[in-house]
This record gives sequence, structure tokens and C-alpha cells, in this order.
Amino acid sequence: MKLKGILNKAKQLENDWLEQQKAKETEIPKDFIQFCQRMLGLNLTKYQEEAAQLLEKQNDVALRWCRQSGKTHLIAAWLLHYALLHSGSHIAVVGPSWRQTMIPITKINYFRTKLPAGLFYKPQRTMVRLKNGSTIQAFPNNPNNLRGFTLQIVYCDEMNFIPNDEEMFDAISFTLATTNGKFIASSTPWTTDSTFWKLFHDNAFQHFAKSHVTYKQALEPNGPITEKWLEKKRHEYEGDPWRWRREMEAEWAEDENVWLSQALITSCIDSGLEYYDFEQAISGEFYAGLDLGKYQDYSVLTVVEIEDSSIKLIHMHRFPLRTPYASVIGYVKTLCDRWQTINKVLVDMTGVGDYIVEDMVNAGITETEGVKFTQETKEKMAQWLKQCMVEKKLKIPYDSDLIAELNIERFELTKDGKIKFSHPEGTNDDRFWSLALACYSSRTEPPPKLWVVPRIASKGKTKLQQLRKKLQKHQVTGTTR
Repeated sequence: MKLKGILNKAKQLENDWLEQQKAKETEIPKDFIQFCQRMLGLNLTKYQEEAAQLLEKQNDVALRWCRQSGKTHLIAAWLLHYALLHSGSHIAVVGPSWRQTMIPITKINYFRTKLPAGLFYKPQRTMVRLKNGSTIQAFPNNPNNLRGFTLQIVYCDEMNFIPNDEEMFDAISFTLATTNGKFIASSTPWTTDSTFWKLFHDNAFQHFAKSHVTYKQALEPNGPITEKWLEKKRHEYEGDPWRWRREMEAEWAEDENVWLSQALITSCIDSGLEYYDFEQAISGEFYAGLDLGKYQDYSVLTVVEIEDSSIKLIHMHRFPLRTPYASVIGYVKTLCDRWQTINKVLVDMTGVGDYIVEDMVNAGITETEGVKFTQETKEKMAQWLKQCMVEKKLKIPYDSDLIAELNIERFELTKDGKIKFSHPEGTNDDRFWSLALACYSSRTEPPPKLWVVPRIASKGKTKLQQLRKKLQKHQVTGTTR
């Protein structure tokens, strides 16, 4: 057994030496397009080649591309090429969340499998380390984590969704100050109240080279988007032309009648917040909202955690259409048993009746409470949700589907002064109402006020004291009647 271990170690050392020799003999093409073709097996589109030229020649570049156009693929390959050619270079990747920031790192780790292993150290989830001293590292969305670093490149992904974008932009600028480094920003358009919007419209940012790609340029055979996928998205966004403009035409657009504005939603994004998985065992003070659907609408369960004065969205699960209510109840039951501290589950029982609440209670989810969606109850819940967001109590993770759906809900004032809510035909607002239910379930009744009556100071004795004194003077002994 000992000899076998020695032989395995020797074999490993021999393989490592061979990989090192292979790496030394490997010549990295200086031309990026050749590097992609010859070493990564990646054929770039025309607009990707044009963007690569901007990245090569310009220090500040802003990419405003539609969804699924190959932006992250291009940036990941370009950053890897730069790190290979520039020994000792340090590259940072930032974004609105850890999950989003690590997507480029994951793609770079995929590309490195096509290159000699001797060029790299062992792969890590948040960093790519090269033997030439270069690093490509993912950073959380916190300006303080960047301060003090000296960097050659900073790539900011989905910049339009970063709530503290101005502070982040300032921190990034200082990391590049002494290296004359490159800043690359990319995003799908979202809110106009942002630094990313200014990069394309403010004269102060004229020095930025800009690239704008719509679905028309990215459509096959000139890009990765297929006709079938495009028609599917066109049907999904049929009732929400503003989302189509943002995500497929890469233009800024927002309906004026939305209940929650893009700027308000962005202000609630917490870059350090991620969803907890169903399998995780956690503890805390939790509240849940369950919006039920079946055939046309989805059933959605949302769980929030109360921490100090914050309401944190920690779990959201959308069930497939036609999921039986028994399966939904089973999911909720398992979650309640596993987390133990879900204090209340507020359930939409509109259309399904009281029996759904009874079934949940009988299943052991004793903290269940039902509510029927009426114009009045919906107004109360939507108002409370908005209040929590305006007061910066609600924290949500970066979830592009949730963010888009929160921006779908529309409102109008009725003749009697009430608020009527709706969503465009062909869209869904189940996540919106599930989140509203969860936040509303976390409301606590105000504690009773304790009225304290202060003593009133008086120069003389109180009447009660005077009466007691008189009684003491007239005390008698013996038998009385």
C-alpha cells in the first residue's frame, strides 16, 4: 500500500512536469480573434469582433447588449487572453450579486480546460490564478472591498442593476489610477437613474467607447439567437412591450403606470443576499406568503426573514403549472418542519375556498392564515410592500426574473378613490403577490402604550395624607359598636 502511494505520487509529478513543459512550449497568439479560433474553438460574430477591437484600443468601454447576444462569452475570453499575455496583471470582476459576478469566472474556468493545465494553478470558484502571476478575481459589490487594490482591469457586469453604482464607480476609478488601466461596463438597460445610463447620455462620459447590440444583430446566422427562441420571447413579452425594448432592443423603457418604479426596485437589491436552498437547514424569524395558481397562473411560495429592522427575501419558489395543491402543501410542510421558525404562512385562498387553509392546518402547518384577494386587501398589501421598499426595510437578492416581474404590476385610480391593480395580458404577477403576502404576514401589531402618570409635587401634604393623620388622632381603645 505504501509502495503504491509512492508510485502514484511519482506518476503525478511526472504528469505535472509534462504539463509544465507543454505550457512552456505553447505560444499564445497575440491576436485575440486567432486566440479564440485556434485555442478556444470560438468563432466570434461580427459585432463581437468589433467590440473586441474597442476593448483592445480603448481604456473605457461600455457595452449595451441585448439578452443572449454572447456578451459574457466575449468578455470572459478577452479577460483570459489579456491575463495570459500580460504577466502579473490583476483583474477584478464586480456585479450586482455574488452569483452574477461569478458567472464570468465560471466561463473563464471552462475556457482554461482548452489550454495546457501548466498555465494555471488549481481552479477556484472566485478566482483564476495563472502561473505567470496574473489573477482574475470576483469581488462582492462593496466599494470597501476594492479600496486599496491596484488593478489593470475592472469589469463591471450588469452595472445598471447595482444600487450603489456611483460609490462603486468612484472606488473602481481609484484602483485604476496608477496603472492607466481599463474599465469595462456592460448591462441590459434598466433604470435611467444610474451611472450606466450616464455613460451613454452624459457629456461627462464622452471618453467612453460604446457598443449597442440588439436582437436583430444577434439573430442567426449572424449571432447565437435562434428564431424559435426569439418567437418564444416575443410571445412572453407581448403584453409588456417595455420589457421587450429593454431586454431585446437594449433600450431604456418604463411604463409610467407601474406600481413599483425601476429606481425603487434597484434600491432594494442587496448584493450580499442570496436565496437559501430548500435543502438547507437554517434558523431565524421567518414569515411566508403563498400565492396559489394552477392552470394559467403559477403557485409561488416566498419566505422572508426578519433581522433587526430589515425584511430579507431569502427563498422564492415558483411551482410548474398544473402542480397539484397537495404537492404545494407538501413543499410548504417540509420547509416549515426543516426551518422550524416560520411564524406565519399567509395564503391566498381566492377561488380555492377555505378548504386549502384547513388542509394545510390538518397537515400540521398550524401557522397558516388565509386571505381572500379583494380590491381592499390587495391595496393594503401592495401599499405595505411599497412602504417597506420606500423605507429601505425590504432587501431582495439580484434576481432578474423577480426584478422584471415587480416592475410589471400596474395600477389605476377608480372613481371612488380606490386603487385597482392589474398586469398586462400574457404576463404573470405571481411573484409580486407572493412577496406582498410574505411581507404583509411579517407585520406585527403595535404594542399597547403604557401611560405613565407623573406624580405632582405639592408643597403641603396631600388630602389623603391629611385624612390619615386626623384618623390617627381620633383612635380609641376598648369595645366599639
